[in-house]
Amino acid sequence: MAATAEHSQVAFQPPKAAFELDPAIQKVLPQDSKVLTVERYGTSSWASTARIDTQRADGLSKAYFLKLLRAPDGAERVLGEYMSMSEIHNTLPNFAPRPHGYGRCEEQDAHFFICDYLSIDHELPDPARLGVKLAELHQNSESPTGKFGFHCTTFDGKLPLNTTWDASWTSFFVTLFRDVYKLDTEVNGFWKELDDAVQITLQKLIPRLLDPLVAEGRTIKPCLIHGDLWESNIGTDVQTGEIYIYDACAYYAHHEKEIGIWRCEHHQMHDKDYRNEYFKNFEPSEPLEEFDDRNRLYSVETLLINSAHFPGSETRNRALNELNWLINKYRDDMDVELAGGP
Repeated sequence: MAATAEHSQVAFQPPKAAFELDPAIQKVLPQDSKVLTVERYGTSSWASTARIDTQRADGLSKAYFLKLLRAPDGAERVLGEYMSMSEIHNTLPNFAPRPHGYGRCEEQDAHFFICDYLSIDHELPDPARLGVKLAELHQNSESPTGKFGFHCTTFDGKLPLNTTWDASWTSFFVTLFRDVYKLDTEVNGFWKELDDAVQITLQKLIPRLLDPLVAEGRTIKPCLIHGDLWESNIGTDVQTGEIYIYDACAYYAHHEKEIGIWRCEHHQMHDKDYRNEYFKNFEPSEPLEEFDDRNRLYSVETLLINSAHFPGSETRNRALNELNWLINKYRDDMDVELAGGP
């Protein structure tokens, strides 16, 4: 499995000494494994990454992928990735590399995450095959609490997501959206026009679009989602052709939330084929006539967290434009006025 530049094309280049295996990492590996090589591998914006090649006592070779973080919140971040990838692997083993451990290093100020290494390519995944497997993950998953959320905080890139359990999807998404907006404001500063749109979104637009999902006796199932499913977090095994996903910030959500990211122009997977193929396997929720507007709403959370990672990014303007489009469309239903609107 290759490391990914999770939100950036600029790779972090760690010192070679970063991959002298710490005793805590060696303890995670099988006891009969002999470490042959440890080499810097792949790219990541927020961590150091390496491939570990080992040989077992019976002569079989095994490779592992290692991520090493030196950050004040490193403990939370490796826990979030381990829990996310474990949940996905346990739900659908042929869709994610198997995690082997995480923890604090003993001889250096760093935290680590380790999982199986996969030989994958980084071409865009086949839409039809991805749609089948992603739908299977969503449909097979079961929230352990019956609620939306996750066991711990998970991290989209280097930023935390509020994944506190909540029985209401509307309430959960309001909290998630609000906290991501706060992260963006902390980095990019207050922008009144965006803030006006966000306040309307939190108070009126989100309830208007998400409350109907559970109106008239309808229900929505909390489904396990990857949480940051763009092209660099998806790969195809060069030997088997299986599609795998990794670098997850998982939580239980409305299944449509997963593919809001596929609408965003700063990613390559915004071709409608990806969304269409997915919905062939897991249909949108009722009311069907509003599912594209929900998809647009869900995409704004992706735009805002990208903006929070990269100050000055065009994604902040795109987030405002998407919100204004939705607010203008539903303004009569919500009884709101938008400055500068038609």
